Amino acid sequence: MRQAIVSDIHGNEPALLAVMADIEAQKVDEIICLGDVVGYGPRPRQCLVTALDYKLTLLGNHEEAVLFGAVGFNDKARKAIDWTREELLTGGSMDGDDAVARDRQLWDFIGSLRKSEQDGEFAYVHGSPRDPTREYVFAQDRFDQHKMNEIFASFDGRACFMGHTHIPGVFEEDYSFRTPRDLGGTYPLGRKKALINVGSVGQPRDGDARACYVIFDFETVSYRRVEYDLDRAVGDFSSTPLPAYLARRLREGK
Repeated sequence: MRQAIVSDIHGNEPALLAVMADIEAQKVDEIICLGDVVGYGPRPRQCLVTALDYKLTLLGNHEEAVLFGAVGFNDKARKAIDWTREELLTGGSMDGDDAVARDRQLWDFIGSLRKSEQDGEFAYVHGSPRDPTREYVFAQDRFDQHKMNEIFASFDGRACFMGHTHIPGVFEEDYSFRTPRDLGGTYPLGRKKALINVGSVGQPRDGDARACYVIFDFETVSYRRVEYDLDRAVGDFSSTPLPAYLARRLREGK
């Protein structure tokens, strides 16, 4: 069994299309999305339609904010969430009954998303197993032993897959954190519990602008970096009122 695990697509359709093509070449059996299909980016509807076909999509904090309100978000993120909600409510560029039916389906899909999933020895969340939609786990948190002990104690099994920070890497119970570069691109599961951040498809923040996701065969995690049409992704913002900063940061990978 081979899974592709993606996260934090954030309405970036060109990045998602490139990742889907790469996934197709990897001969995976199923696709899991750890949330934040929407938010920040200009193509939320198209990305949601793609996610309808995944085996599992989880609720991210941006889907949660679209549903219930953007509490605790910075101004740029809040503007994007409010715009995304309005897009899905008004049908976007489509008119008539088809648009209404399609967006009702997408709203129902967002409303059905679970916060977490446990599949045998493996857990899946957006943020952290302790707070599935909201909590960030950054590399520097390895120095906060109390926080890390509580997070590792909050899930069962060998590994928990997560996103949310947009920064890929692996935490282990010995308070270590290693980037994909540190790992040589692959991480073989061992006896220690692991927290595995799969990175971001649509808005990487580790200084590498390429889309990021992982392939998981239930023994080894393999990080994938995929180039995509950045010019198109940035250009997609031009027809929206979204803050220009959200387009610029795509080129910087941060």
